[in-house]
Amino acid sequence: MVTVQLMQELGGLLGRFALAYLAVIVVSRQKLVRLFQVPGLVLVPLVFLFPATNDLGLLKWGIFFAGFLTVAQFSFWGNYLPRVYPVHLRGTGESFAANIGGRMIGTSAALLTTQLAAQMPGGTPSAKLAYAAAGVAFLVYAVGLTASFWLPEPPRDRLVE
Repeated sequence: MVTVQLMQELGGLLGRFALAYLAVIVVSRQKLVRLFQVPGLVLVPLVFLFPATNDLGLLKWGIFFAGFLTVAQFSFWGNYLPRVYPVHLRGTGESFAANIGGRMIGTSAALLTTQLAAQMPGGTPSAKLAYAAAGVAFLVYAVGLTASFWLPEPPRDRLVE
């Protein structure tokens, strides 16, 4: 039996491959990341709103695509960050972005999700958690999509410094 976790991991793996393939084709880094953010803005919250509370079979496919879209964006940073920082700042810049943005701010979304779920009236605890996760997922994708408009395009020659 295929589990939900396995489907998410398979989706994430394919998302990494898709990003690697598209990174060669799509010149604009802003457009590249938006290829995953725009569908994720719609799909990921819907996965938590409907299949997560009603249909395990549909949840497996929904979480596959959520993993695909989300992990591809994680892979984007490995492709993008080395090109926007000069060589002498790459380690510092990448570490700051990953650790402050990803680990300090990003993991606080788990606290936000549980706090929202605790405040929701009615429903089972798992349904309240799923609905809170949908709201937080929408917020995170909306912030990411909005911020993508300010991403600087890296110079083409930056990798050969």
